[in-house]
Amino acid sequence: MSTHEKHQLKVNIRWMIRRDMSEVLDIEQRSFEFPWSEEDFIRCLRQRNCIGMVAEHEDRIVGFMIYELHKNRLHILNFSVHPEARRYGVGDQMVGKLIGKLSAQRRRRILLEVRETNLSAQLFFRDAGFRAVSVLRDFYDDTTEDAYLMQFEYRPESQRAVVPVNRITRLAG
Repeated sequence: MSTHEKHQLKVNIRWMIRRDMSEVLDIEQRSFEFPWSEEDFIRCLRQRNCIGMVAEHEDRIVGFMIYELHKNRLHILNFSVHPEARRYGVGDQMVGKLIGKLSAQRRRRILLEVRETNLSAQLFFRDAGFRAVSVLRDFYDDTTEDAYLMQFEYRPESQRAVVPVNRITRLAG
């Protein structure tokens, strides 16, 4: 993927399977100072409420996410895009898929923690509609670093583009 072709990569998002693990671990190693081990992934994915998804482009894994299903929310535990596939819309497509799972009746929000030093992730999730709702002091086991708890809240289509109503719009409408 050359830098001059900054178009969106079309990806297929599907459930993670065992044979994806080596590519997922490669992305994890390239992406994080304190990466998850294969045992971390397996321990998490063995839990009934834990889901793994991958984004695939031309038979290659270019991104993944691990999230938990809770009664009224989804919680992203791990999320990354291959460094060579970043800024091509892969993360947007994965987050879009997750947002599509929200509804007024059941799960209404998505939560995740982002390291205070991970500005690119903070900006990515902010641009995707997430907001920092609190600071989690000394959150990580591997450092004394704080995390931002970020949240996306479901809003029905009708509430997304609220047009202010005043007497002029009533008369014109």
